[in-house]
Amino acid sequence: MKGEKVIAVGADDVYHVATAVCEYLESKGFTVVRFGSLLTNQPSSWVDVAEAVAMMVQSGEASFGILICYTGTGVCIVANKFLGIRAALCNDAKSARCARLWNDANVLVLSGRLVTDEVGREILDAWLSVSAPDPSEADNIAKLKQLDEMLRR
Repeated sequence: MKGEKVIAVGADDVYHVATAVCEYLESKGFTVVRFGSLLTNQPSSWVDVAEAVAMMVQSGEASFGILICYTGTGVCIVANKFLGIRAALCNDAKSARCARLWNDANVLVLSGRLVTDEVGREILDAWLSVSAPDPSEADNIAKLKQLDEMLRR
C-alpha cells in the first residue's frame, strides 16, 4: 500500500484527545496527515473533515484513518458513505480491536467528549495490535466488499 505508515487524522473541533492521538502515532513512527481543527486550531465542518479523511483512506494514500467529533456519530456516518470505508465508532479498546479483527474496519472514530488521552492511547494500541482480520470472518468481509462493488454500479 502506498500509504503504509501514513495515517489520516481529522477532528471538527479542538479536542485534547485529537492532539494526543497524533502525538502518540508519531511517537510510534507513523506519518500523520492532519485535517480540520488539527490544522487550523479552529472549529471545522465535521462533514468536510470526515470526507477528507475517508477520501485519503479510500485512495490508499493512508493505511487507515481516525476521526474525532463531539460524539463521533456524525463523522462516522459521513465516512461510511464512501465505498470501501468501514468506519467504526469505538470508545474503548475492546471495541477497537474487535472492529479491526471482525469487521476489517479502516477508519477509527472516537468521541472527543468521552475519550481521554489515556483511553485514546489504549484504543490505538488495541487497533494497531490487529495486523489482519480474523480468518473466520473472511466470508463476511468478502460480502461487505461485494456490497461495495454492487453500489459502484
